Amino acid sequence: MGLDSADVRRRMAQRLRGAGVSHEQVLEAMATVPRHLFVDGALVTQAYEDTSLPIGHGQTISKPSVVARMVELLMGGASASATRSLGRVLEIGTGCGYQAAVLALLSKQVVSIERLRPLHDKARQLLAPMRPANMRLVYGDGMRGHAPNAPYDSIIAAAGGDALPAAWLEQLAIGGRLVSPVRQAGSNRQVLMVVDRTEQGYDHNAYEAVHFVPLKSGLVAG
Repeated sequence: MGLDSADVRRRMAQRLRGAGVSHEQVLEAMATVPRHLFVDGALVTQAYEDTSLPIGHGQTISKPSVVARMVELLMGGASASATRSLGRVLEIGTGCGYQAAVLALLSKQVVSIERLRPLHDKARQLLAPMRPANMRLVYGDGMRGHAPNAPYDSIIAAAGGDALPAAWLEQLAIGGRLVSPVRQAGSNRQVLMVVDRTEQGYDHNAYEAVHFVPLKSGLVAG
């Protein structure tokens, strides 16, 4: 079907550019990672369409445009802008591992945490053939972040709650940036929240509406 062709990924990146993504490093990363390898076989023909797809256990792989948008926002943080790298990254919600693979191309280190054991195991299997040395997959409660590797220059979440967990803010380095969906008070509407940590504190800015699975706590073994 030609899905393993670099041209297919390049065309997807061109569509992302046309939709407003302009960061060249982000576009190159999106054009590099083979998204079809992270999609269930029955849905593989939709791998390079701009759509979210189910990956089992009530979770989804995000639209390419959403992945690119959130990573582009991360790259706009103070530390990332200065170094042209996301530095040390914490990803909340590994899912099937696709976004982690994208992040690994733009980072010094990626720590990706997943609370659903079947998805953690699935991501480990899917990433094995391309597993970069700078990636660590953790089975754990993402709402607690991952203190052993903190502080993080970049934090990105693939699930949205009513508020940002305090652990995430505490584990964000000064000069770092956090990007996460957050549900607006009094509604079911989610927006992308961008938080920059400065010497003086935290700057919060809300961006466009998005739709992500709910942020939950606790581990699920099976």
